[in-house]
Amino acid sequence: MKIDVVTLFPKMFESPFDESIIKRAIKNKIIDLKIHNLRDFAIDNYGSVDDKPFGGDVGMLIRVEPVFNVLEKIKKENKKFKNKKIILMSARGKKLDQKKIEELAKLDNLVLIAGHYEGMDQRISDYMVDEELSVGDYVLTGGEIPAMVIIDAVSRLLPGVLGKDHSSKNESWSEIEIDGKKIRTEEYPQYTRPQEFMGHKVPEVLLGGDPKKIKEWQLEQIRKKNQ
Repeated sequence: MKIDVVTLFPKMFESPFDESIIKRAIKNKIIDLKIHNLRDFAIDNYGSVDDKPFGGDVGMLIRVEPVFNVLEKIKKENKKFKNKKIILMSARGKKLDQKKIEELAKLDNLVLIAGHYEGMDQRISDYMVDEELSVGDYVLTGGEIPAMVIIDAVSRLLPGVLGKDHSSKNESWSEIEIDGKKIRTEEYPQYTRPQEFMGHKVPEVLLGGDPKKIKEWQLEQIRKKNQ
């Protein structure tokens, strides 16, 4: 998957994606991550990308021209991708959930725009992006961290990113079918050594080695949490 990020603060993405699973996915070319500095498309030699809003409101808005220009560049670079989306990270966007992450993981090209200041010119939302997404009912200083959340969540669903492809299934916020109904799951309890710690023991069923009984126990734990 090709992932493009448009941001005013490209250095914010260096450390989070230079470690662990995502770093390995980039190295193995499962993910092609490219960060675009919006100031490279500034309207003047001073690096200006924002301006005061019409109507007298306070704060500054991202201007339409820099965003248009960077998106045009990205579109030219990604002509070969047919299945793609442009998403604006915005506090007023639709709240992100696992269903949306699974949808995004099927794309060939994902473009994320990290908003900043008091927001962006409305024409960016109306004519340049496919949708707006929010990571929750709170306000952050910018869209960089929400963009990282999407990249992390989407990446782990891509084949080959995790050690075992099945390890991303049937976990928190996935849907499975139990008793003929699709329910949103929480992870069942898991244990490792020692078998007993401060009087608390690992459930006997997990020590017996019977896959059928273990699966039944896991499903029963999920049922209990969803009652």
